[in-house]
Amino acid sequence: MRRPQLDIQLKTPEQIELMRGAGLVVAAALDAMRDAVVPGVSTADLDAIAEKVIRDAGAVPSFKGYHGFPASICASVNEQVVHGIPAAEQVLKEGDLLSLDCGAILHGWHGDSAITVGVGETDPALLTMARVAEDAMWAGIAAAARGAANGRGRLTDISFNVEKAVRKGGRYGIVDGYGGHGIGTEMHQDPHVLNHGKPGKGPRLEPGLCLAIEPMITMGSPRTVELDDGWTVVTRDGSMAAHVEHTMCLLDDGVWVTTAPDGGRARLGDLVTARQPAVDSVAE
Repeated sequence: MRRPQLDIQLKTPEQIELMRGAGLVVAAALDAMRDAVVPGVSTADLDAIAEKVIRDAGAVPSFKGYHGFPASICASVNEQVVHGIPAAEQVLKEGDLLSLDCGAILHGWHGDSAITVGVGETDPALLTMARVAEDAMWAGIAAAARGAANGRGRLTDISFNVEKAVRKGGRYGIVDGYGGHGIGTEMHQDPHVLNHGKPGKGPRLEPGLCLAIEPMITMGSPRTVELDDGWTVVTRDGSMAAHVEHTMCLLDDGVWVTTAPDGGRARLGDLVTARQPAVDSVAE
C-alpha cells in the first residue's frame, strides 16, 4: 500500500521572523496564566487571561472556533491529557496538575506552545513527570537541529530522541496517537511528529521546516479515551498526565524556538540560530 504524499511547507527566514512574533504572544499568554495558577482559580479564569493577552497584542487565539472548539486555550487537569475545555465550574485545587496549551495567530502566522504546572503544593513525583516531558521535548528539538546541521537528519530522529529521554527519566507511558505537527499559516500542517519510534525514517530535516514538538506522558498506561464532549482526552486508567510543547523552526545556521522567550538559548546553546536577535519582545 502506498503511503499518502505529505504536503510539507518550508518557510523562508522572513516568514520564520513572522512566526516568532506569534510565538512571543503565546509565550506571554502562558507566562500570565502560570502566574495566575493558584488554588481557587477556575480554568475559565485562565482562559480569559490568555485571550486578553493575545488580543491586546493584536493577535487572534488559534484555538477559539477551531473545528468548533469553544475557548482560547486547552486546560487539562490531572488525568486529562489534552484538549480540556476551560469551564467556570472547574476550580483548581491544591495538588492538581494542570496542562495549559495555547496558540495565537499574528499577521497570518501561528505559534503553539504548552506547559504543565502544579497547583500549590504538588506531589514531587508529578512535578518530576512534567520535568521529564519537558526534557524530552528539548531532546527532540536538539536532535532536529543536529540533524539539519549535518544534512543527515530525518523526522523520526525527533521521535526517537523524545522517547529515549522519556525512558531515561522513568517508567512513564508515552501517549500514542497524539503528537507534534507542522505549523505555519495553519496551526496543523504535515508532517505528524510521533513521540516514539525508530530513528532515520521519514522526511529530511532541513532549513525552513517548522514543527510543534509536544510530548504527552502519563504516570501509568499510555492508553487514552475521548470524553463525550468530543474534545477532552483522558488516560484510560485514570493516571496523571503531562503535556508540554514548543514551536521550533530550522534555519541554515541553527534552530529557532519561536515560542521560547530566549529562542531556546538556555537549553540548546550553540544550536540556536545566530540570526536571532539578542533581545525580543511581544511589542516587536
